Amino acid sequence: MHYYQHHIGDFIKDTSFLTNEEVGIYLKLLWLYYDTEQPLPNSLFELSMKVNARERQDQISGILKMFFTLQEDEWHHTRCDKEIEHYHQQLDAASRAGKASAAKRALNKNPTPVEHPLKVRTTTVQPTNNQQPITNNHKPKNTATTVATPDGVSDSVWEDFKALRKAKRAPITQRAIDGIVQEAKKAGWTVEAALTECCVRGWQAFKAEWVAPKIQADVVRMTVPSRNTPDPTLERLKAEEKFVRPPSLAELEKLAALRRKA
Repeated sequence: MHYYQHHIGDFIKDTSFLTNEEVGIYLKLLWLYYDTEQPLPNSLFELSMKVNARERQDQISGILKMFFTLQEDEWHHTRCDKEIEHYHQQLDAASRAGKASAAKRALNKNPTPVEHPLKVRTTTVQPTNNQQPITNNHKPKNTATTVATPDGVSDSVWEDFKALRKAKRAPITQRAIDGIVQEAKKAGWTVEAALTECCVRGWQAFKAEWVAPKIQADVVRMTVPSRNTPDPTLERLKAEEKFVRPPSLAELEKLAALRRKA
């Protein structure tokens, strides 16, 4: 045994009249008893050697007579015998439980004859990795496309516009960029100016009518004035020039902040 229950209160009460040296001898005798799991031999010389008390044989003899019982030329201890017996009972129970568990596992690994037919393969056709045919409709589609930077657009403006589209959860598609290019030509803008205006105003797309409404219609109807007075159409065009101005410094700073966030 490598462990036993030690009731401190009972031990102190039973050994209160012993000296510290005698308590140590008594403890060593108990440890020898538990370690060997058998009674102590009736030999003072042998016991004095094992507990390292060669000059204390009288004390060992008194402790044996006080706490142990001599039976068949062996010193027995009632409490030690009970603890050892309980220990062996636990070992036996654990052994039986282990054997039962092993037998159960072996039974599960060896199925009964009724189960064998269920596991016999009745066909020589080997299964393929694909249990079901994959048609074109089942094949995964890769919808991710890469749109090149439009001609004449700087990398910084392009990155800002892509960040804006991403923030608005609008993917960059070639169709969307082609539409912006067409609208920029319609308004007389460069593509870079159109994308810059989108970034400044937070637009995910661009329309010519947003920056120059009715310009084309007014130009078609424009005629040479018959008198020396300002032409109303030209005056209105001058007033609308603020919509087509290049971005200011503050707007460029706002654009740079948007790019840093992305």
